[in-house]
Amino acid sequence: MNNYNFNDDNFKKTPLYQSFISANPSEGYLKIRAYAASQALPISNLKIVVTKTIGDNTIIFYEGVTNSSGVIEKISLPAPKLDNDNLDKPSSTTYDVIATDANNNTSKYEVNIYENIYVIQTINIVPTLNVMAGDN
Repeated sequence: MNNYNFNDDNFKKTPLYQSFISANPSEGYLKIRAYAASQALPISNLKIVVTKTIGDNTIIFYEGVTNSSGVIEKISLPAPKLDNDNLDKPSSTTYDVIATDANNNTSKYEVNIYENIYVIQTINIVPTLNVMAGDN
């Protein structure tokens, strides 16, 4: 399996990139909201990676961390053009959103991205307590 970064100039010269971008010439947007305790506590510094697997290749589209409010505002992602003649079944591209907390606990979500649509993905984290031996 090969890993590529979508923004790498060398990757942009590959047939894989050319094929993907011709099928996804537009862009849609993703907002991440990460919380614990039934959305009462925002989770800051949660590592977020957005990927897509195409054949034997994993393409990384975004890597970052949530802000102090548990949010990443606007991740721009390639999306297919909407077909105005078929709006009942709009075209989308599915991406994987991988969230990793400070304890390396990982959650994975699938999100569909549509042309010019702002999709919000809420990530619920179950807080873990680090209990040291002798602490009671």
